[in-house]
Amino acid sequence: MSVFGRSTALAREPWFRQHPAAALVVAGMLFASVWVVRLADGDAVDASMLLFTLPVALIAVAFGRRAGLAAGILAVLMVVTWVLTTGTALSPVGWIARCLPELLLGFLLGDASDRLRLAEAERRKLESGALLYREAIEINDSLVQGMAAARWALEAGRPDDGLKTLETTIGQAQDLVSDLIRQAGMGTSIHPE
Repeated sequence: MSVFGRSTALAREPWFRQHPAAALVVAGMLFASVWVVRLADGDAVDASMLLFTLPVALIAVAFGRRAGLAAGILAVLMVVTWVLTTGTALSPVGWIARCLPELLLGFLLGDASDRLRLAEAERRKLESGALLYREAIEINDSLVQGMAAARWALEAGRPDDGLKTLETTIGQAQDLVSDLIRQAGMGTSIHPE
């Protein structure tokens, strides 16, 4: 992959994958903001704690299933802390409505994010394999056939034609290797001696 290709791939990554520390800071600020709103609004009927889904979703998408589930557990712990500090009484449905969505969202969205990462890695692997296959075909077409033609010319008693074909094939080999090196971004091209 060329250097240009790598920068394009990075540009396609979302900001929270390019900057995981920033994603954690934003998620922390979202957790804190929801906590402050919840403490300021003492009405247990308000659904402001559902806003915990925002940082849980961000962490799940940015870091995967385990981190998403951990963020969901943190949201549940914040609900428990709020209930204990304010003396609010929640019904079983109130507990389920405030806790289950956070846990499910963290787990399911994180799992989907992990699966997408694996699928992307597999796609890149297949793409790389296809590129190697095309390059192998090109090498076969250019080099092996050129060397076979040079051999046939030599066997037919035409050494000048055989040497000319061999020199052309060597030039093609150097061009192919130089292109591969340039594509890999790993150095300079190979020049004929």
